[in-house]
Amino acid sequence: MQKLSDQLSTSGSRAVRLDSFGGPEVLEICEVPAPQAGPGQVRVRVTAAGLNPMDWFMTADADTAVRFGLSLPAGFGTDYAGVVDQVGDGVTGFAPGDRVFGGALSRAVADFVVVDPTGGIAANEAHHTPDGVDDRTAATLTIAGRTASAALAVVELGPDDTVLIGGAAGGVGVFVVQMARIAGARVIGTGSATSADFLRALGAEPVAYGDGLADRVRALAPRGITAAIDLHGMETAHAARALGVPDTRITTIAAQVDGITPTNGANAAPGALEKLARLIATGRLRVPIAASFPVEQIRAAVELQAGRHVKGKVVIDL
Repeated sequence: MQKLSDQLSTSGSRAVRLDSFGGPEVLEICEVPAPQAGPGQVRVRVTAAGLNPMDWFMTADADTAVRFGLSLPAGFGTDYAGVVDQVGDGVTGFAPGDRVFGGALSRAVADFVVVDPTGGIAANEAHHTPDGVDDRTAATLTIAGRTASAALAVVELGPDDTVLIGGAAGGVGVFVVQMARIAGARVIGTGSATSADFLRALGAEPVAYGDGLADRVRALAPRGITAAIDLHGMETAHAARALGVPDTRITTIAAQVDGITPTNGANAAPGALEKLARLIATGRLRVPIAASFPVEQIRAAVELQAGRHVKGKVVIDL
């Protein structure tokens, strides 16, 4: 692979690549052959790529990478949005010029991605981007949107519920909070003191995380909470148990707790992303973009996102 820092021809296709596993310092923008759409595939000219914690987590070391089926040299990023520019044999429902978004596991931060739009496999997919949803927003939907939808399906919220959401200001939290409110639930969201106004704007009642969480939640909701979604670790799940929430109405995405059902985006119901995109297109749900970076600043973008204090989503422009 030839690094852009050395020489990039005007006909080259850019992609962020790793020649070794590690942190943001191993990310390089490289010139690579443009991928070609085969039978059943479409090629997308990527305009924006959204970052998620899983992007840097699964490329941090060789053992974790193997669990995700990754080998060197590896790409980076999964969420993308852009425009179809090549359609393989046998593909229906997509044509050059269609705006799309989706997932391309650990290869989305690139000028082009090739995906199977009909294969039904998470992180190898394409969905039509509705009018009213810009590409930066569409590029944030796949991983976080799938995860949020799957977590909400476990706890099945309704108007009679008060739900505690841990890590509510993060990339998945912004979706979970708003979708829980759309379902009619009262939402209490954990966060730092600096995230309180942000959480209120999303529709959540903020509560500080850390020691004494259960007591603070009890003071906010004397009649109790009925469900909990822990998007950060185990603290919210343990607090919910202490407050009498049954394990069947608690879920986690970043840790496993005996007796509690964990969630990941692969469990999302068919059509979950289309439903989410429609909510955004009709103005019922918004996606806060915390920061956007040109692809040349990929290392700075990942450092910001990996700090886990971002309120909303981080996007790469291509």
